[in-house]
Amino acid sequence: MAAPNIVNVATITAKTSYLTPANTAPNVLLANPSSSGKVFKINTIIAANVDGNTAFDSTVAFNTFANGAGTSFPLASTISIPADASLIVSDKSTAFYLEENTSVVVTSSTASKIAYVVSYEELS
Repeated sequence: MAAPNIVNVATITAKTSYLTPANTAPNVLLANPSSSGKVFKINTIIAANVDGNTAFDSTVAFNTFANGAGTSFPLASTISIPADASLIVSDKSTAFYLEENTSVVVTSSTASKIAYVVSYEELS
């Protein structure tokens, strides 16, 4: 099914998801499954370095499949986040949509050192 026509939206639900990857592999932060009948408007993605001493790298990407597979399009690529600092990857001025069968994938250079938060609206 295609993404719903957002002019005729019946429901808008505010949501927030979060993840602190315990590995250095790509991890799905947010997925919109195929046949969900929904589109997600991504309002904010924040990556925060929770270590007090060392900078670590973060990559955030849009992927063409909900399971994190497919083609990856970086939103932020290997950006160093200083100790105890945050990176605003996307905000209201750079909002984008996750249609069905797409995802946002995050990768950290060191396990358990970058916490990710995504705020979005689920439209159906």
